[in-house]
Amino acid sequence: MKIKFLNVKWLSRVVRVESDLTKYTATTGRLFSNAATEAAASAPQPAGRSTDTNKEPLEDLIGRRHNYLRISLTERCNLRCQYCMPAEGVPLSARGSLLAADEVLRLARVFADLGVDKVRLTGGEPTLRPDLAHIIQGLSEIEGIRNVSMTTNGLVLTRRLPALQRAGLTAVNVSLDSLRAPRYEHMARRPGLSRVLAGVDLALQLGYRPVKINTVLMKGFNDDEILDFVEYTRDKEIEVRFIEFMPFSGNGWDDSRLVPHRAALRAVRAAHPALRPLPPRASDTAQVWRVPGYVGSVGFISSMTQHFCSSCNRLRITADGNLKVCLFGAAEVSLRAALRGEGGAPPADDAALARLVRAALRRKQPRHAEPRPHGESSDDSDRWLEALVRPRPGPRRALARAYCTRAGGGEGGGEGGAGGEGGAGFTHLDAAGRARMVDVGHKPVTAREAEAECSLRVGARLLRLLRDARLPKGDALTVAELAGVLAAKRTADLIPLCHALPLDSVRVTVRLPAGEGGGGGGGGAVRVRCVARATARTGAEMEALVGCAVAALALYDMCKAVDRGMRLTDLRVLRKSGGASDWPPAGGAGGAGGEGGGRGARAED
Repeated sequence: MKIKFLNVKWLSRVVRVESDLTKYTATTGRLFSNAATEAAASAPQPAGRSTDTNKEPLEDLIGRRHNYLRISLTERCNLRCQYCMPAEGVPLSARGSLLAADEVLRLARVFADLGVDKVRLTGGEPTLRPDLAHIIQGLSEIEGIRNVSMTTNGLVLTRRLPALQRAGLTAVNVSLDSLRAPRYEHMARRPGLSRVLAGVDLALQLGYRPVKINTVLMKGFNDDEILDFVEYTRDKEIEVRFIEFMPFSGNGWDDSRLVPHRAALRAVRAAHPALRPLPPRASDTAQVWRVPGYVGSVGFISSMTQHFCSSCNRLRITADGNLKVCLFGAAEVSLRAALRGEGGAPPADDAALARLVRAALRRKQPRHAEPRPHGESSDDSDRWLEALVRPRPGPRRALARAYCTRAGGGEGGGEGGAGGEGGAGFTHLDAAGRARMVDVGHKPVTAREAEAECSLRVGARLLRLLRDARLPKGDALTVAELAGVLAAKRTADLIPLCHALPLDSVRVTVRLPAGEGGGGGGGGAVRVRCVARATARTGAEMEALVGCAVAALALYDMCKAVDRGMRLTDLRVLRKSGGASDWPPAGGAGGAGGEGGGRGARAED
């Protein structure tokens, strides 16, 4: 297996993959400034425990609660796995640029105050960190943290695990991609399979249940070992987790090596027809199954083919102290710079760090980015991003780093007054005329409602078929209503700069015109209305408009074989409430007046 590599720093940089849409939003939506400056601007006190009494949970704009923090402790590794690193390794950051143990523990306390109760230590290879036991003990003593786990390659578990357990390590994941010694050595470019398997056995003897085995499946490399790994679970309380090959910077990723989780599951079920799913676990990334009679289980992590972004509860801190709210996102916020007061600013206190974390989380996307096709060159936005990043010492910076979460452009972010409610300007353009996503983080969370309407003008014959429920394709009105509800819930995926809202309800109604509608052969107007409600920082007008429009389009699709002369007209917002101002103003036109007889069924979520 031949893979080309870029000269990049490993895993502290994590993934740099963006879809065109995500890159568009990230690059043109905000002007990044120095993260430490933002934190320090409101940080008059030196480092110390937080006096912030705000104990609200860490939630993003679509309501995902984040209680799981992954901390990378080092960039170093004692393996050279082919999908991670080149054979000669990569240049490492200076020791002083990595987080010290006391900085790791202080950040963990800040996150614990914000509701994080689970911490996972990663790398590089975390067991190469000499103060690992000290860090684990410190984490386990922090109030609120219930689980301290570690992901390791397992090479030194037999030597270090007893001490780590005494320090407070509660769970172990072992990365293992082959059970065949020659293949393991070929992939890792180092021997050591027997040591890894001995480490797994020791973990079981010490009472870790289950020991999770992370196995990256790659077509043509280890996909013929799927059943071997399943057999590994027969007598051992382990959970083998088959992970879809993911794109990391420089690992030569292309989808020809991807083994979709459905293909892996089919292979297991073909050999074990009695395979049964286990009950899902909250916010778990794996779909877990068990062969009846086997002690262990197998899981499938579909990070590429069936993302689990809607339940994501994870945050990540890289070894050099950058916060990533999404593994696949390029944007990072330098917590280290704020901690140390780099760039001449005073060190941030815990309250300022907490505000910085919340600000970064507000910008988390509804779903992770998709990889670009292998070999596709990046566009000019890469260079635009790199030009905005604060310069750092050393020539080895290959990726943009240390992004700030503040939107660019003047005081208040140039939102056009109250975040654009009733403002006269175009709130989605900055002062230079570039498109950006409006920052609504400063706006209050209120109950909001919006109603939209449109008409589908149809001929007399189609109207009669709809009224008599005799359309060849079936119940078109119900299909249209359901389509409108589904579309309203996906508005942020359809409208590039629209915020993803946690909708409380969506109601879509499709009404036929009163009377016979077309006694003179003229047909009539089918009225479609959508009411969207949300408790959020911005209004639900777009959700109502999208639900209304897609419901009408679905009705058109169901009916076009009968009437190709249909016309979709008069799409508009009837009313909105709950923001800085209601529309229409009191006494104005609009509202939810009835349409007369006809069908009044509705779909509701």
